[in-house]
Amino acid sequence: MEQKTESTSFKAVIEIIGINPFVFVPKPILEELFREFGKDKGPIPIKGMINGTDYKQTLVRFNGEWRLYINTIMLPKSPTRIGEEVEISIAIDSSDRTILPHPKLVKALTENPQANEVFVRLIPSLQNEIVRYIANLKTEASVERNVIKAINFLLGKERFIGRDGLK
Repeated sequence: MEQKTESTSFKAVIEIIGINPFVFVPKPILEELFREFGKDKGPIPIKGMINGTDYKQTLVRFNGEWRLYINTIMLPKSPTRIGEEVEISIAIDSSDRTILPHPKLVKALTENPQANEVFVRLIPSLQNEIVRYIANLKTEASVERNVIKAINFLLGKERFIGRDGLK
């Protein structure tokens, strides 16, 4: 399905839930995004601008409410800006967001069939979290260290990405 990329703008006040700054997207804009995306469930990839700065994000529903979470990449010092009104444009992002697993993670999973079996049974969002975490590391030493942690996590031996090892 061809998706429009025309953005809609609105102003919103930054709020916080837990430690996460966010804004509510106005209901008419949400409904238009749902129509353009073709569904109103699951994460919705979006793009736009916040106070003149481009962003890519995922619109998610949490505790029955759709929220646009505002991270520090989108808006510097966003956790200290609670209560501030911001100007936001928002549109469906139909670009491919696939992140390929780091070759060292692929090799480690191939060499450890037990860990690979656990990995392929994980829900897609957890698979993506592991792949994304390792793919975004800056040094080869960090990649090597975290691939070992990921394998141990899959085998239930170690915490990784803020979670206890799987069983």
